[in-house]
Amino acid sequence: MDSPSDLCVLTHPVFSRFGPALFQRDETDREAVMIVSLGDKTAVIPLRSLQREFSIEADSADGRMLDLISAALDFVSQIRVGDPLPTEILSGDASWAPEPVHVEIASARLRVALVTWLSGSAEAAHARAPGDLLALVEDPAFRARVQEAFARAAAELGMPSVAAVIEAIETFAKELAYVEALRARLLAPVQRLLRKISDIQSRWRGDTTHGETLTQVQRLTHRAVRQLTARFAEIDAQTGEIIAALRNDESQRGFIRANRDWLYRALRGWEPILALWADISEIKDRDLWALIERTYRFLAPRYMTVTEWTSQHQTGGRNKNHAQMVW
Repeated sequence: MDSPSDLCVLTHPVFSRFGPALFQRDETDREAVMIVSLGDKTAVIPLRSLQREFSIEADSADGRMLDLISAALDFVSQIRVGDPLPTEILSGDASWAPEPVHVEIASARLRVALVTWLSGSAEAAHARAPGDLLALVEDPAFRARVQEAFARAAAELGMPSVAAVIEAIETFAKELAYVEALRARLLAPVQRLLRKISDIQSRWRGDTTHGETLTQVQRLTHRAVRQLTARFAEIDAQTGEIIAALRNDESQRGFIRANRDWLYRALRGWEPILALWADISEIKDRDLWALIERTYRFLAPRYMTVTEWTSQHQTGGRNKNHAQMVW
């Protein structure tokens, strides 16, 4: 049974005055809001406005819970009073699970990194495709090298046995499995989307307005791919230094979890767009052009630079103060 500290608990009368309150993020600006029914109407109230209007102090129990609710909405779509809070904001554990194959891939990468360290090779484990990694770790010659690397690593790290190294590697792999899952669920689909959009853009022979929109969507998707690729490359580089990573396992776990949560927030933002594009191969009708426009509206506030974003919202020659949207 969940303890009260694990649940969404609010005591101010405003949270029950209008019936059950629902908390979620606004679809337009992603701000955390409370939704309540007022007769046949629905009221949407930003949490920041709610705190101000009802004098809910930031350091009060309700004020702290509203902060937790806002953080929780990075990991769940909706939350109500009495619901359990996601584990990401309580213990740091993920509230979702990778597939077993992602654990296998992560374990294989770490074994390749260990053999690379042993041999002094410049090849990085992340340079290999998942299928190649899984095939490599089944090779008898490679497995012999892994056992040698385990023994050398135990001596290097001052661990009592090879079994201790194996246990550390498997614990590390369970954390990295989330990164492998997000590589498959987020990076690969966005890369496929870029290829699809680039293909459509290269074959477009229609009007200039639609052509310009396609060009913008292609450019921003390319920027998204670069950003995501850089994020995964940073994780790979940090965790690829296998001996340093095993020596500093607590800091490495914090590093992996922080990136895991950032990528998961990004995945939650991308999922509706990726789902709509999943079966689209070419532009045929008005509905698909509506999807192009929707994709642009999704990409622009997230991947335009500040200068680009503010220039899109000029009024009377003066820029409005629009900040870039974050995940």
